[in-house]
Amino acid sequence: QVQLVESGGGLVQAGDSLKLTCVTTGLNFSSYAMGWFRRAPGKNVGIITAINWSGTDTYYADSVKGRFTITRDNAKNTVYLQMNSLEPEDTAVYFCASYYSGTYYPLSELDAWGQGTQVTVSS
Repeated sequence: QVQLVESGGGLVQAGDSLKLTCVTTGLNFSSYAMGWFRRAPGKNVGIITAINWSGTDTYYADSVKGRFTITRDNAKNTVYLQMNSLEPEDTAVYFCASYYSGTYYPLSELDAWGQGTQVTVSS
């Protein structure tokens, strides 16, 4: 059974940083691309970043480009999201998800999801 467990969320002030962690089990982690998504209040879930199986190719939504960084450690079956210069607009539930292959295209075709972690950024 595949499980993805996010952690690291919390309440921070604008300009602060947070690092989210997603630990996976039951998945041949090093074979699959991974992504981070978020659901802001009153909005649908949207992709913010993705990374291919080896970590050599990444995608970022324009809203987070230059502020967020996705990385992965295949030895630890873990994907990370470093979030810097947080803004109130980043307030959302953040989810990690796995893709069906080692690449993240199509961006919206995902296999397994975590339960999410809340990030709240106060102004």
